[in-house]
Amino acid sequence: MGTPHLLLNLIKYKTNSHSDTIRSSLLWDRSTCAAMFVCKVIVSALALLLCSVRAHDQLASGQDAEFTERSLSVITLCPIAVEDPLAELSVGELIERANTNVYRDSDEPELVEGDIAVSVDNERNADPCTSRGCMWPKSTDGKVYVPYVILNQYSSTELQVIKRGLDSFASFSCIRFTPRTNQRDYISIESRNGCYSYIGRLGNAQTVSLARSGCVYYHTVQHELLHALGFNHEQTRSDRDSYIRVGWENIQSGMEHNFNKIATLNQGTPYDYNSVMQYHRTAFSKNGLPTMIPIPNANVVRPESAAAVHFPVVPLKEYNRAMSFN
Repeated sequence: MGTPHLLLNLIKYKTNSHSDTIRSSLLWDRSTCAAMFVCKVIVSALALLLCSVRAHDQLASGQDAEFTERSLSVITLCPIAVEDPLAELSVGELIERANTNVYRDSDEPELVEGDIAVSVDNERNADPCTSRGCMWPKSTDGKVYVPYVILNQYSSTELQVIKRGLDSFASFSCIRFTPRTNQRDYISIESRNGCYSYIGRLGNAQTVSLARSGCVYYHTVQHELLHALGFNHEQTRSDRDSYIRVGWENIQSGMEHNFNKIATLNQGTPYDYNSVMQYHRTAFSKNGLPTMIPIPNANVVRPESAAAVHFPVVPLKEYNRAMSFN
């Protein structure tokens, strides 16, 4: 009798966990990540066992005529799916993995900071979105409508992930991603070579690349969309030296420019270590040692809540404030 209750409690714990939570990009170590994944695999295996027992009970009780339909529905309701182990990586690690050793077509842009598309070299060290000109316009109702199209390259499951990322902005900001009708300026979500986006509104169609091989994750979708809205990486904020120390000695040769500060408009918002826009602590490392260390405490602990990398409320507040100021 005890075992089924234990299984149910484990499944209840698993089911009540926030489905969008992934580990902290800057503050968690890989051992924590590995432990979490092992726990999830164990819980999933136990859940599968319970579902199998329940299906067997159906047969034993004479319900075999309805076995195919009913037992499959029972199994479907059980949270048995073993998650993609890559989903345990931070957003920065996912993007770095997806963009490493990737061949890009001649019509694709140069990338800086891992996933920011630039069209000319002089954009490399500048923030092209510190003025209203690159922001998506505010409507008379106070909302910012961003038209989009999604190319017919994705599976139905991948489309669900992308659309969930698009829709998530409505809960925390004035931003509304809406399917394009005839608008001149819009974002085109495509499976190109890697994950990348331009910063801010360019005018006409602009590509947000979410390659099917490695980029279609909920927080990765949010990350690239935030770039399209005009946001840079958290670690390039103009005030970042008050919050993190850059380990220049650990950065790969030729990659130092990825840590240049930008004259960002922070609108008085605090530095967010757990932002979806914050890269992981060993980004562009040549030796596996940290390239970014939190200040003042190098061992900043995870918040008591279950949230790790979270929806970027702070940068969206910046956007809301910027829109109100303009």
